[in-house]
Amino acid sequence: MTKYGLRARVLAFTIIPTLLIGTLLAGYFIFHRHQQIENFMIEQGTSVIEPLAIASEYGLTRSSREDLRRLISTSHRRNSPLIKSIAIFTKDNNLFVTSNFHRDFMQMRLPDGHSIPELTSVQHVDDYIILRTPIFAENSLSETSLQTSSTPEIIGYMAIQLNIDRSVIAQYRDTATAIFIVLLGLIMSLFFGLNLVHVVIEPINRMVRAVYHIREGRLDTRVRGKMDGELDMLKNGINAMAKAISEYHNEMQQSIDQATSDLRETLEQIEIQNVELDMAKKRAQEAARIKSEFLANMSHELRTPLNGVIGFTRQLFKTQLSLHQHDYLNTIEHSAKNLLSIINDILDFSKLEAGKLTLENIPFNIREMVNDTVTLLAPSAHDKKLELSLLVNQPLPDLVAGDPLRLQQIVTNIVGNAIKFTEQGMVNLQVSTLRLAEPHKVLLQFRIRDTGIGMDNEQLMRLFQPFIQGDSSISRRYGGTGLGLVISQKLIEQMNGAMQVHSEPNQGSEFTISIPLELVSEEQNIPAEQMTLAGKKVLLSEKALWSREACLSLLHEWQMEVVQTIDEQPQDDGEYYAMVVGFPPDTAIEQIQSTVTRCLQQYRLEKLIVLINSSDPTLHEHLMQNNKIYSLSKPVIHSKLLQSLLQPLPPAQTLTVPVEVQKARLPLRILAVDDNPANLKLIMALLNDLVEEVHSCQDGHQAVSLAEKDRFDIIFMDVQMPLMDGIQASQIIHRNPLNKRTPIIAVTAHASPGERERLMSSGMDEYLSKPIDEIQLKRLLLQFSHLQPVVTLGPKFIDWDLALEKTKGNAKLAEEMLQMLVASFDEIRPLLEASAAGTECAELLDAIHKLRGGAAYCGVPQLQRSCAELEQGLRSGISCSAFEPELLELLDIIDAIKTESAQWLAQAGH
Repeated sequence: MTKYGLRARVLAFTIIPTLLIGTLLAGYFIFHRHQQIENFMIEQGTSVIEPLAIASEYGLTRSSREDLRRLISTSHRRNSPLIKSIAIFTKDNNLFVTSNFHRDFMQMRLPDGHSIPELTSVQHVDDYIILRTPIFAENSLSETSLQTSSTPEIIGYMAIQLNIDRSVIAQYRDTATAIFIVLLGLIMSLFFGLNLVHVVIEPINRMVRAVYHIREGRLDTRVRGKMDGELDMLKNGINAMAKAISEYHNEMQQSIDQATSDLRETLEQIEIQNVELDMAKKRAQEAARIKSEFLANMSHELRTPLNGVIGFTRQLFKTQLSLHQHDYLNTIEHSAKNLLSIINDILDFSKLEAGKLTLENIPFNIREMVNDTVTLLAPSAHDKKLELSLLVNQPLPDLVAGDPLRLQQIVTNIVGNAIKFTEQGMVNLQVSTLRLAEPHKVLLQFRIRDTGIGMDNEQLMRLFQPFIQGDSSISRRYGGTGLGLVISQKLIEQMNGAMQVHSEPNQGSEFTISIPLELVSEEQNIPAEQMTLAGKKVLLSEKALWSREACLSLLHEWQMEVVQTIDEQPQDDGEYYAMVVGFPPDTAIEQIQSTVTRCLQQYRLEKLIVLINSSDPTLHEHLMQNNKIYSLSKPVIHSKLLQSLLQPLPPAQTLTVPVEVQKARLPLRILAVDDNPANLKLIMALLNDLVEEVHSCQDGHQAVSLAEKDRFDIIFMDVQMPLMDGIQASQIIHRNPLNKRTPIIAVTAHASPGERERLMSSGMDEYLSKPIDEIQLKRLLLQFSHLQPVVTLGPKFIDWDLALEKTKGNAKLAEEMLQMLVASFDEIRPLLEASAAGTECAELLDAIHKLRGGAAYCGVPQLQRSCAELEQGLRSGISCSAFEPELLELLDIIDAIKTESAQWLAQAGH
């Protein structure tokens, strides 16, 4: 039922109209009756006062008060129920005579300043009605005045005070009558409404209750009682419906019983299958667990010997070697790195399958990421005599947010495959960005084209299956695990991107990758020197199509005037600012030297830049030894070509023998623990080059014993060891007061997801993976040595680890960058304070952008994030006054960084 039932609605619709109409009619009747009585009293008073005014003219003219008193007293007595008092006033508004005196007789007098009305006037005062009429001197009119139309002279006026008591009594009587009539109408409406409820609503309620019973399953329910008209038809319909439902229910019950019997048999079979499936699921989970453990163990077992192979290979490179020995070591290191790459692919695939691979979302520069990638891939292309080119389409945003490491992995896999499966010709990487409809979003696109072996449709269908390559013979011919493309595809899908492939046999392949990224900054940091290149004339000679397009794109980006030629013979012999000459992969050094000599003799050039397909520094030094030229490796890199165009020509160089400089070692006392003799020997060799004192042992018991006797600055602890593992040994060492605060760094070959977090939660201070990277080892030594400041006041805003990573492990450079950043605070602080106060906002965006650029290379992530958020908000058009809290927070961060840097410099001895 609804909030208001049908009974209430019927009664309301019956009574409310009667009440409204009765009230309106009663109100109208009472008001109209009151007006009638009042008008009647005024008419009676008028019929009395006007004849009296005429009759009073003689007495007032003769000033006969006695005559007038008898006249008005007689009229008062004859109309005493109606009239309370009669008075005559002179034309000076003075009382002349009255029929009786009372205290309110002054109400009958005209207010001061009012003239005598020429006609009878009516005034309501409290509970009385006062009538006033003028008294004219009509009997004194002469014949002359009668002939004129002038108004007779007013010699006074008469006032009568009327009682309205009879009117009030009549009004009360009429009101009571009206209320009685309304109540009578309400009673009659209520009677008819209740009768309607009894006749209509009760039967309906019985039918509703019957329907509820039927819905509850009581199908034998029927509507009883005599009903008339449509209600009887409705009753019959409900009873017929209940009968039909009952019959259908009986049939359905029979069907259900039969189906239940069949289902019981089926459930017994399903239960058996569920038991079998549950057992199979447990076996699969156990197999997955065993697989994960197997991968982790295999990673450890493979990385442990690889650590020794790669580490000692790098150590041997530091010694005196013959050419053959150097070549053998290169082969060993290359093979070990290939094996390590295969291990990493298998682990990445395992993480992706388990859904445990997490992506970062940090700001990065697209061009720098792509430049680093092609620089790493260029040597393999040069070895195969391939033309590798990079084309970056403009406009390109300055910073985007994403996972640069995984993006680099995707591009490395695709471009690396293109190089691997291309025997001759070219490989081109084209990068572009598109703005998306969603605000602050861009679509990053990579287009990788090659002239390799290509694939047919059947091979394309097998392309993204794990451990399978397009052709069964490819694995033997080109090597690899067949996981690179699978990992790349899964990474792209996890980034909400897409990859398309187009290929034909012997015609090459084309991969198109599209990945949406968050736009952080659209503004490009353009060096001021770059603007000096605009309009300058440059001669470009490049036969390779894709490499020529890449060079053209860069030169046009710098607004240079480009003249193209293929055979080093332009249409004119004018003067050029620079000449860029690209050579095919198979060009001999003699031919390159001959072309350089001819170009320098033939053209008036300020500088000559040659692009060759080689990463061999000896070749570049040979070209620049006797020529004032720049020699760059292909593919041409934006920063390197720009630097070559901006900087003066280098002097002719001569090859010199490098002098080995003895590097200063850190004044640290280190303990290295590892059960593998080769790995222990390697880390000892690496540490001996970096620190002053190194001790070693081969198991956890020996480590605990040494830690109880001597204090160490840092302990490198292998995790998996017999008798006592590294975690147990570390926990015991930290309980000893002598080395309670000594940092313990876990050294392990495990690379499974969450390994670092597990070790850190177990009491380790940091994590070092095998094979050991020398740069990472240096970073950890600096991080945990006395050179690293320990800031205890407030939050830590300077990440020294990140600062060293930005400077490639150069601690001195990191110090200088931090000092430069702190020095810039004094310049920007007044502007930030004025902007927070709302007085200065014009230069805030440029200042924030500049501060953010400085913070990007100093290991201050909180400052960088705060600047990025402010810059994004200001670029969206929001007034700087809305960022008062953020500006104040930025000032606090600046103060904290300034304090921490001062403490760091004090502890570092600066």
